[in-house]
Amino acid sequence: MQNKQKHYSIAIDGPAGAGKSTIAKLVAKELRFIYVDTGAMYRAMGLLILKEGIDIGEEEAVGDFCEKAEVSLKYQEGRQQIYLNGENVTDSIRTEEAGKMASAVAKFKAVRAKMVDIQKKIADSNHIIMDGRDIGTVVLPFADLKIYLTAEVGVRAERRFKELTEKGIYCNIEEIEKDIIARDYQDMNREVSPLRQAEDAVLLDCSHLSIEEVAGSIIKLFREKLN
Repeated sequence: MQNKQKHYSIAIDGPAGAGKSTIAKLVAKELRFIYVDTGAMYRAMGLLILKEGIDIGEEEAVGDFCEKAEVSLKYQEGRQQIYLNGENVTDSIRTEEAGKMASAVAKFKAVRAKMVDIQKKIADSNHIIMDGRDIGTVVLPFADLKIYLTAEVGVRAERRFKELTEKGIYCNIEEIEKDIIARDYQDMNREVSPLRQAEDAVLLDCSHLSIEEVAGSIIKLFREKLN
């Protein structure tokens, strides 16, 4: 009987705006892993609820609607693309509204159950690095390396402000900071799979570190795990 191939996994959790996706992409490129942006998957669900005008206060209705939705990941020229019901929504999900709605729908059991099932299946057949809010605690509890990536609220707000203004999107840094604080509270206090640091996760505060420095630290930690 042929032995099942070992697939390595790295889990990165942390609050909004900590730089998880940017850093995870760098690590994935260096290690030749598949990068899975779980936040983008929830943003797709948030976008769906916004488009359909569903009342976010109706948990059962939201859960039923999301359960029927199809969210998938594809890679084109090395870049992850997010598809919602067959439509490429990679760019559409990056609005502040989609981000807020993502945090709102992520607290519902039916939505999380669907997303976690998809994410686990991806991890079963690839060497992956996955980032989100509950990767090390729920999705990949046996990940080879777990990182809890964070940064000061003011630093996260400045990074988001710069990202949006560079895209020509008007924004207010004070409002961004308020939104980040609100999302942190919502993510950390939801009933289902709240954001928290896994007991065996390495805490990395990247407030005063470059992207390259953080990515290098994660790669070093992973290689040390293998030795």
